Amino acid sequence: MIEIENLSAQYFTSRGIVKAVTNVSLHAGPGEAAGIVGESGSGKSTLALSVSRLLPRNACLSGGRVILDGEDLTALDNQSFRQVRWRKLTLVFQGAMSSLNPTLKVGFQVAEPLIDSGLPRGEALARVESLFEKVGLAKGVSQMYPHQMSGGMKQRAVIAMALITHPKVVVLDEPTSALDVTVQAQIMNLLKKLMRELQISMLLITHDIALASYICGRLHIMYAGEIVESGPLKEVLATPAHPYTKCLLESIPVLRSQKTPDYIPGAPPDLIQPPTGCRFHPRCRDRLDACRTTPPPSVSIGPNQEARCWLYGRPE
Repeated sequence: MIEIENLSAQYFTSRGIVKAVTNVSLHAGPGEAAGIVGESGSGKSTLALSVSRLLPRNACLSGGRVILDGEDLTALDNQSFRQVRWRKLTLVFQGAMSSLNPTLKVGFQVAEPLIDSGLPRGEALARVESLFEKVGLAKGVSQMYPHQMSGGMKQRAVIAMALITHPKVVVLDEPTSALDVTVQAQIMNLLKKLMRELQISMLLITHDIALASYICGRLHIMYAGEIVESGPLKEVLATPAHPYTKCLLESIPVLRSQKTPDYIPGAPPDLIQPPTGCRFHPRCRDRLDACRTTPPPSVSIGPNQEARCWLYGRPE
């Protein structure tokens, strides 16, 4: 239902051009969720803003396409894209607390896109009440102001806001980052249920592999603006191919194991002047001579798993 092809985005700063996203490709079909996982600064949120065309003024797309139901969204002008955003494609921003207007009742905020499209106010608010029930919010919450709600309630309201127009694709940027573990589980159960029932395609952006593994069928590991490994969830977790993926998994505490979590040495690179060759090579324990000079290609590891690493595709 949504396909991203070689998407690139960059920021213009006083220090130079930040190459935040470089040639990213992925897809998600109806009722499927694709997970984008990586450290802070890897370009995940920029990818979400690029897909939704909500980049700030000092940023732009520098290449690639976003295709939704066969339509190239990057070729649309701003007026045409407004008919897509919040109707076919919606975004759940990181941090629900800053996504809601504190001066308006929550029900009206969620109903606003329907009212703007010409639906009578009473009918729009009735739809909101029905949707709030689906996302686990009690009757009467629509009459509350944001400050009267808990963090979990706000997050559910923001998810309802993203679903009110029956979109085909929902992009979720760290949807549970500000919530405790119990509420996180409730929100993820809700998303999984809605994805299955409504046949929505989801792009889940997170730094939490455990969270992504609960809802996603396919994982994309992102580092320094690039997808360094992608594949079915089980294959990536059971047989990680890229050294960065291995480091991420080794850094996670494991129950019923005496193994001490390991850390990833060094820090993410400056994307104004990214490292030559493989962008992970300054931090990689398995680097080869070619890793320092030549960017590695994306190599097939299995039927559906790929890794961008010279360990699997030696230079000629």
